[in-house]
Amino acid sequence: WHHPTLGAIPPDQFIPLAEHSGLMQPLTLHVLELALRRRAAWARSGHDLHVAVNLSPNNLLDTRLPETVALLLAQTGNPPHVLTLEITESTILADPAGSLVTLERLHALGVKLSIDDFGTGYSSLGRLRELPIHEVKIDKSFVQRSGEDHRDRAVVRSAVQLGHALDLEVVAEGVEDATTYAYLAREGCDSVQGYYLSRPLPPDEFLDW
Repeated sequence: WHHPTLGAIPPDQFIPLAEHSGLMQPLTLHVLELALRRRAAWARSGHDLHVAVNLSPNNLLDTRLPETVALLLAQTGNPPHVLTLEITESTILADPAGSLVTLERLHALGVKLSIDDFGTGYSSLGRLRELPIHEVKIDKSFVQRSGEDHRDRAVVRSAVQLGHALDLEVVAEGVEDATTYAYLAREGCDSVQGYYLSRPLPPDEFLDW
């Protein structure tokens, strides 16, 4: 968030405030609508891309979320499969039964579901197997040290193998150098994100990139 007087404010500062003040749901819906409208504009310009939006525990407790997502997809002219909704393991653990119902309804819409920061939560493998998800994202805390720490390499390798064994796509977060990128390619990781490819960009600059 680039505030006019306070400058750049990172998400780990303003997201907790939004969650505690009851503003998380309107903030998420605002970001979701912006992302989908931008995605539609990119598609019209010849770039048929996907977009991903993070959900908080408060979002998964909203029983109207699947209907809201369906409405926004229709209003912005986007097919469901171009949207990925990212959740963390801790988000699911806040209300496992309620979260599962919401996730199954979102899955039925045709949107993709992703486990963000995979490896940092405490969900069991059995619960992971039960979730209607399409993707896991290996947390950057393991990825960024995988080039120098054999224990982190073991975690990354295991996460890739586990994800593929469950028929999930595997994404590595926090890739910042060519060595890590090459290692992940050798391990069969499906996708990567991080500064090695590009730093975050405003939408118009991203289109130029």
